[in-house]
Amino acid sequence: MLGLLVALLALGLAVFALLDGWYLVRFTCAVLRARLLQPRVRDLLAEQRFPGRVLPSDLDLLLHMNNARYLREADFARAAHLTRCGVLGALRELRAHSVLAASCARHRRSLRLLEPFEVRTRLLGWDDRAFYLEARFVSLRDGFVCALLRFRQHLLGTSPERVVQHLCQRRVSGPRPWPRSTAFAGPPGASPSPRPPPLGKASCLHLFRVEPPELPADLQHWISYNEASSQLLRMESGLSDVTKDQ
Repeated sequence: MLGLLVALLALGLAVFALLDGWYLVRFTCAVLRARLLQPRVRDLLAEQRFPGRVLPSDLDLLLHMNNARYLREADFARAAHLTRCGVLGALRELRAHSVLAASCARHRRSLRLLEPFEVRTRLLGWDDRAFYLEARFVSLRDGFVCALLRFRQHLLGTSPERVVQHLCQRRVSGPRPWPRSTAFAGPPGASPSPRPPPLGKASCLHLFRVEPPELPADLQHWISYNEASSQLLRMESGLSDVTKDQ
């Protein structure tokens, strides 16, 4: 019995020493909590809040939360957000997955030791390849936005439009509310409607397409910068777009 306990302890220490064990534990807990204990969010564009507190392990030499921790906490909040609104489940059902393709951070004020905060995450929109999300770190002491992060969540094996349509297909089958901020456009020539008529599952996909919201101007500039940067790097490497996609 003692030998088994020693072996388990050694295995646990090895996991935390050789892998980022605490990250894996927290990420798993964030997803399970969002899936099993928190209510589903039907509005894809609704803001979701993820609580946090600055711990001693988060501090840098200046005794405030270090830069890497913002991205780490945003990872947990983003995973919980995508779980609660059904995107991760839709990706699993479509046999696709997502990767973080780009991120940027703007730091406005330091978060200090034991300071409580919220990561307020929302989906800003999407294009033909990726979802764009925003995470705001808001101090619960005075409501100040301490940091603002933007993310480009690239999808592999499907497209954002297909994922959103998949979510729509689910909701047609039951009396559940549709996302209040998402516009639906019918066949060509029809006027957009915030709520589709009662149709079967197949009709939803064939007769309706989901219109993404207009992206903020600053986000569009950031997307243009990323595209220009990628083009320059491909030219430097001698890679074509076809080679990159493959």
